[in-house]
Amino acid sequence: MIAVVVAGALGTLLSLLTTPLLIRYLTRRQFGQFIRQDGPASHHTKRGTPTMGGVVIILAALLGWLGGNLWVGRSPAASSLLVVFLMVGLGLVGFLDDGIKISKERSLGLSPAWKFLGQGVVGVTFGVLALQFPDGDGITPASTAVTFLRDTYIDLAIWGPAIGLVLFVIWSNFLITAWSNAVNLTDGLDGLATGTSIIFFGAYVLIGIWQLNQKCGVVESVAKCYEVRDPWDLAILASAIAGACLGFLWWNASPAKIFMGDTGSLALGGAIAGMTITSQTEVLGVVVGGLFVLVVGSSVLQIGWFKISGGKRLFKMAPLHHHFELMGWGEVTIVTRFWIIAGLFTAAGLGLFYAEWVAAL
Repeated sequence: MIAVVVAGALGTLLSLLTTPLLIRYLTRRQFGQFIRQDGPASHHTKRGTPTMGGVVIILAALLGWLGGNLWVGRSPAASSLLVVFLMVGLGLVGFLDDGIKISKERSLGLSPAWKFLGQGVVGVTFGVLALQFPDGDGITPASTAVTFLRDTYIDLAIWGPAIGLVLFVIWSNFLITAWSNAVNLTDGLDGLATGTSIIFFGAYVLIGIWQLNQKCGVVESVAKCYEVRDPWDLAILASAIAGACLGFLWWNASPAKIFMGDTGSLALGGAIAGMTITSQTEVLGVVVGGLFVLVVGSSVLQIGWFKISGGKRLFKMAPLHHHFELMGWGEVTIVTRFWIIAGLFTAAGLGLFYAEWVAAL
């Protein structure tokens, strides 16, 4: 348990103390955010705010995770290494996207095709590796079964391991793309995505600890135990990421002194996808991260209805938080209320997780 606490504390302190250094550097180099012209008028005052703050989140999370493991004298396990690969890989795609925005002085960075290609290369690599590295009990970091609270009856390898691998890579890449874009869309108001990420990863600290305590081979009940390869390592990593976001939020809260940029939002989205896959809670993650799903869903509905209805809109503007801005809600009010909603979704997800364990025969 001490490793989890150390990882979170280190992630928080490193992020809190190093973010001002990055702010000064980015300000000196004039690496500021460019605002979309069709966005709310109030956002134009944010033009020039330093971006690419996700670099701090990634580094603080990595150092916190490593520090937590070193504190107790253990080496990181395969599951957390894969999640870190996904987080850093997608963070690099976001870093290139932010770099193009700054160099070209525009609000659009990588083209959708190049961004999708970058996400695909990282995602496919993750998907293939996640089914390797079995432990002494033959458990790999990921499962070919579609997972909710644990493996479901839907096994993608039902037609053989080769087809199962292909289907799993497709399924995992869908999750990776969906989560990274969901966090990216949520990162539209000061502190919104950062605070919601803290809530999400905080929940996965609890899930990892619970799965560790109820791991198969530790408890006698086969029906209640979890066949998750590295739950303790995932709890340490989740704590480090939550801590890194917490320290960053001090500077990212309204009025933000720095934005995480695509560097941070894609990295956090990748970490969320990797955490749900390796903890075998892929569908449960939709409930725990319900606010992210709500935000991305509002954009999908807006686009779909616009095309079907011949130009009509469901919302004044998508994603959903901009709709409430145009209704006259203050930014801090929206963010605070959305955090409350995120907390309710997370509480519901944890409730489902525990209720299934209680009901297991």
